[in-house]
Amino acid sequence: MFRTALRNVLAHKARLLMTVLAVMLGVAFVSGTLVFTNTISDAYQNSSAKGFEGVDVAVQARHQDSKGDQVGRTPDLTQALLDKAAKVPGAASATGVVSGFTAIADKHGKLIGGGWQSEGGNYWGTKDARYPLVSGHAPSGEGEVLIDSRTAERAGYKVGDTVRISVNGPVLEPTVAGVFTTDDGNVAAGGSLALFDTATAQQLFGKKGTYDEIDVTAKAGTGQAALKSQLDAALPKKLVETTTGQKLADDQAQQISSSMSGLRSGLLVFAGIALFVGTFIIANTFTMLVAQRTKELALLRAVGASRRQVTRSVLIEAFVVGAVAGVTGLVAGIGIGAGLRSLLGSFGATVPDGPLVVSPGTVAAALAVGVVITMLAAWLPGRRAAKIPPVAAMSALHAAPTTKSLVLRNTIGALFSAAGVVVILAATTMSGSDGQAPMGFGAVLLIIGVFVLTPLLSRPLIAAAAPLLRGFGVAGKLARQNSVRNPRRTAATASALMIGLTLITGMTVMAGSLQKSIDKMASSAIRADYIVSMANGNALSPDVAKKVAATDGVTASSPLGNAASRIDGETEFLTGVDGSSIGKLTDLTVDSGSFRVGGSDVTVDDDTAKSHGWKAGSVFTVHYEDGKSQRLTVAGVYEGNEVIRGIMLDSATLTPHETDPADMQVMVKTADGASGATKDRLEKALGSNPAIKVQDKQDLSDSIAQAFTLILNMVYGLLAMAVIVAVLGVINTLAMSVFERSQEIGMLRAIGLDRKAVKRMVRLESLVISLFGGVLGLGLGVFFGWAAGQLVGSRMPTYELVLPWARMAVFLLLAGTVGVLAALWPARRAARLNVLAAIKAE
Repeated sequence: MFRTALRNVLAHKARLLMTVLAVMLGVAFVSGTLVFTNTISDAYQNSSAKGFEGVDVAVQARHQDSKGDQVGRTPDLTQALLDKAAKVPGAASATGVVSGFTAIADKHGKLIGGGWQSEGGNYWGTKDARYPLVSGHAPSGEGEVLIDSRTAERAGYKVGDTVRISVNGPVLEPTVAGVFTTDDGNVAAGGSLALFDTATAQQLFGKKGTYDEIDVTAKAGTGQAALKSQLDAALPKKLVETTTGQKLADDQAQQISSSMSGLRSGLLVFAGIALFVGTFIIANTFTMLVAQRTKELALLRAVGASRRQVTRSVLIEAFVVGAVAGVTGLVAGIGIGAGLRSLLGSFGATVPDGPLVVSPGTVAAALAVGVVITMLAAWLPGRRAAKIPPVAAMSALHAAPTTKSLVLRNTIGALFSAAGVVVILAATTMSGSDGQAPMGFGAVLLIIGVFVLTPLLSRPLIAAAAPLLRGFGVAGKLARQNSVRNPRRTAATASALMIGLTLITGMTVMAGSLQKSIDKMASSAIRADYIVSMANGNALSPDVAKKVAATDGVTASSPLGNAASRIDGETEFLTGVDGSSIGKLTDLTVDSGSFRVGGSDVTVDDDTAKSHGWKAGSVFTVHYEDGKSQRLTVAGVYEGNEVIRGIMLDSATLTPHETDPADMQVMVKTADGASGATKDRLEKALGSNPAIKVQDKQDLSDSIAQAFTLILNMVYGLLAMAVIVAVLGVINTLAMSVFERSQEIGMLRAIGLDRKAVKRMVRLESLVISLFGGVLGLGLGVFFGWAAGQLVGSRMPTYELVLPWARMAVFLLLAGTVGVLAALWPARRAARLNVLAAIKAE
């Protein structure tokens, strides 16, 4: 039986090629994902480890937990603590570290790096071992700065050039004193790093005379653990905590691995979808191969082969196919992993240097996936063939499925579909987070149910295309009959395309609806013409609000500050606003009371009010950051949203209690409204600062749209793999169907059907099957998009369903194009069949 199985593989190698390709693509996606994420993770971990080479023990401030009504705070690391650390017996040296956001502009005034990746720090002394100089000298005073070599190369800066820099304040224009190299992960990821001398860095980052961290190196012969023990004994434990360099490196490696796990999981989900689609092709292929060899298998049974041996022979074929697909998929996956790494560069991201990582786990996963998926998909056709009695198989009485099997299949499909719909509808009534798991479970049930019911659905849906096919004469009529001749095969072929289009349509519906909802939210809640904020999302200097208010044409402005407090024993964040202007800058729906902010009067969003049991007129006590308390009155309760929410009180009330006042945003209303000239005037008033963004409503909308578009394009790209696999399935099914119907096609040619008509028949059959899968995919995608939107709508009042009719038409056109392209080779093969040879074929 083993020799028979191998002979069958070699005899049908052309027909199994498409199956190998389908499995290979799925395996390549899996192995490519693992190679890519392992390579990136390993490169960052190695880079991170290099960054900790000069740190044996790090001394950090211990955050003071909030107690009672006190807001927690972090103590300062003073020069006295640094001197004490440097004097412990095992310490060779101690370095004070200062860091903060630092925006560097290129020669065109645009921000370098990704905002949050733009960092600044201090250069220790005249020769800092952490940052080897490539050229130039150590910085001295506010007029000199060092920049990293990658940033210097990208922006074209060299020693002696003047560079525009912003550090949460006025724009500085220091001279580039030198260029250095670094293993900093943010720089490796495309960010920038600027270094000042220590005194200047402390002044710029608001750390005058203090440090963010103290890095201690050990003397020769002193281990990290011993040095840590000495520092623990010498330094006040209530104020500081110590960590060995090895522990920091291990923690950083763990964080990198965790951050990569999300990317890895997301990519593997799409790989799984491609493999899931591929199982239909494998099952289809082996079902047709087994059907074509029914008499051969029956003869084996007649001469003594058992059912198990017949099933085993089919599984051996599947094992060989899976092993070949696994090996070729692994090789292709390594290439995909290397390609994805290179592709990062085209998106402006850079990755630390390092080798391509192909772990034993990746090799094992590729081979296991290829073999297991193929054998599982082939098991049912093999088992079905083994159960056919030899006499029935030889007389071909097995061809039509029994009424009992069809009724059973349709009943199971209906039950799964109904259960899926019920679970999804129930999930739509839950809150956002609670309904996610039930909705996912319901979606799986519904997809399984529809797949099982697809043979039943194929007849009426394909029959609906009959009027269109009549226009193609005999070829159209034959194409319709062929497409419903074997409903199970049609269903399996169409389902592969259905799954891909379901996911694509659902994501498109969700993205379009969310975009419309957020646009609506921003336009309805904000009257301001502009929002001013930091590029990295950090706090603005209070000077920004003052400069904005003093700009010509500004009629109203208000900062939106953010400060921690304690209310009812819980931490609550307060939003400080200009009480006299905030009403002119927002348009919030007030549920009760009035929108009034000033003195001890505050306005609270509905969620916060509900959590504390407040209503208009309620009085509560707030405990500020400085330990003082005050009685505040709820003047009104408004409907919060994703743009504006929280407890609003007057900045004049809040600011005196803040140690370091800062604003997250500044809202601006101008006399002339949003215009290019007004925006330029605001940007110039802020010193054309590369770190500060001035955005109107359209800019905000575009930035949100850009995020959605990027995610959607990534999803389209990943799902393209599943669509390619589905195309291979259509080609495979048609090619094998043409081989199976060789005698029939020969008879049609003999009675007058010309080659053009034969090609047209096969193409139309493929088109009908593909459009059938497309219609099912669009229908399910819209339903899933609506259901997911109901969950989002429970937390976003402005949510409304948007059906992207134009894109859905494109998706249906894509399905039709897939059908036409997939039929090119099978149609050509059918038309070139020798008439006499085809008639004699069995």
